[in-house]
Amino acid sequence: MRVVRRRVILIWLFCVGLSCAASAGQPEPLRVPRDGETPDRQRAHPNVLMIIVDDLNDCAGCLGGQAHTPNIDSLAARGTLFTDAHCAAPVCNPSRVATLTGMRPSTTGIYDNSVTWHRVLPDLISLPQYLRKHGYYTAGGGKVYHHMPGFNRPADWNVRFDQVFDGPYQRMLSTGADVSHFRWPQGYPLNRISAVKNLQRPPRNAREFDWGPLELEASETGDGRMISWAERLLADPPQQPFFLAAGIFRPHLPFYAPRRFFELYDPEQLQLPVVRLDDCDDLPAAGQRMAAGRREDLELVEREGRFREFLHSYLASVSFADAMVGRLVKALASGPAAADTLIVLWSDHGWHFGEKRALHKMTLWNRATRVPLIIAIPQQTPARYTHPVGLIDLFPTLNDLCGLPQIPTLDGGSLLSLLNGSRNMPDHPALTTYGRGNHSVRSQLGTLIRYADGSEEFYAKEDVNEWVNLAGDSSTIAARAELSRWLPKEDAVPLKRGLR
Repeated sequence: MRVVRRRVILIWLFCVGLSCAASAGQPEPLRVPRDGETPDRQRAHPNVLMIIVDDLNDCAGCLGGQAHTPNIDSLAARGTLFTDAHCAAPVCNPSRVATLTGMRPSTTGIYDNSVTWHRVLPDLISLPQYLRKHGYYTAGGGKVYHHMPGFNRPADWNVRFDQVFDGPYQRMLSTGADVSHFRWPQGYPLNRISAVKNLQRPPRNAREFDWGPLELEASETGDGRMISWAERLLADPPQQPFFLAAGIFRPHLPFYAPRRFFELYDPEQLQLPVVRLDDCDDLPAAGQRMAAGRREDLELVEREGRFREFLHSYLASVSFADAMVGRLVKALASGPAAADTLIVLWSDHGWHFGEKRALHKMTLWNRATRVPLIIAIPQQTPARYTHPVGLIDLFPTLNDLCGLPQIPTLDGGSLLSLLNGSRNMPDHPALTTYGRGNHSVRSQLGTLIRYADGSEEFYAKEDVNEWVNLAGDSSTIAARAELSRWLPKEDAVPLKRGLR
């Protein structure tokens, strides 16, 4: 594996610093903080462009998937690609809260989408808040936190571009209107399924369960408008170091994208997921319930004969999101801050397409937890890191890269040693939580899933499809014992609308 050496990062920061010092009116030299020096005493830190893609599983080309993602693949090819990265929670709100605060759901009690995190935990420190405190100009656009109204904390940002939606239901929701009266407007739903049109069940949420091509240019979409805003900021960045978080909503349901992205694929040539109809037979009851969470949606799509079309729409949405990534990277490269800016790309969680007979994201298996994670530093040596890591590690990693003091109470650990070329595994595995007491732990030893009732699953590292549950095999006792050491010692009581 090609690696990034520590001296490369240090030399890059030092050289950029010299360049900045030579330019009148530019920020102070960019450099790593010296021992004993606090970030408040120095203004020069690398800028950060953080790109968050919603609901993107491991279908990207750089991870071996079939999605047409040339821009994400190009970024991965020049940065460090973590090929086995996992979310902290396979649900939008708890995943984003955990990643952006460095605190796991088992610590905060935020396990689902019902809790407006900053209202119930007003003292919880977020990454943008922390960077802003230490002199960064923070800009947030699109879906950074959960997209429902009220989940974004205004105090985190110097400037904000509010999310713009393409879906009729989300547009209505964003206005504060009473969505209980929602009805599909003329021409919708695009998938023409009568149960969706009539807001029946299944599907579980017919107001979002739609897909199809939009007769719009990319720049006219909600994501496209957010990217245009970000491009303007990158063309004329602030004098102080900046943190720009650009949250791309696609490929979240509804799977809408401009028609040209659908035309990238031949529906008849798509690789359908490899599934086993008996895949759930060796699961404990808790695992079977988790897999069945939205099985009714899968069965509806299958009855309607629309599965290939559904997958096609997801891949088109992924390619649309990739095009938005490309615009951001190009805008940065064309602007004055390219040499001073590191790029971080991640997704909040993955998505099942029939594996474990599931058609959703809320599980503890690979399809729901494995996501792209790329960190690209100017002039770095490209690298691929194959050991499991967690998005919970991003906050402490960026503290190191940006020269800020570490926060000792964060649950994650910095990945700086890996970026600096260490071939050693992290001293902690990747942990994912869905609901109180339900966790998966991943390392080179394999994957342990333990449910709140104490039942378990164990999958060998080479069993990438997680088809064979070895929890009852005596040969896995030692591995399961080692992985179980990393389970949370306590699971916080779930927060519900501010009440424990």
